[in-house]
Amino acid sequence: MAMTIHCDIVSAEQEIYSGLVEMLVATGALGELGVGYGHAPLLTSLIPGPVRVIKQNGEEEIFYVS
Repeated sequence: MAMTIHCDIVSAEQEIYSGLVEMLVATGALGELGVGYGHAPLLTSLIPGPVRVIKQNGEEEIFYVS
């Protein structure tokens, strides 16, 4: 079983996604970043674009942030 982290993606109005993921990949102000189990704490701004969520079963879901 892969190590997972809990991921919440929310808007000002509602919860968009909540669940365990193996990795989250997004584009930050300084480039693409991946966050997985054991990642160091981090605070960065995101630029508009896709956010990829890789779930426990390997399935990938893509959300768009702006």
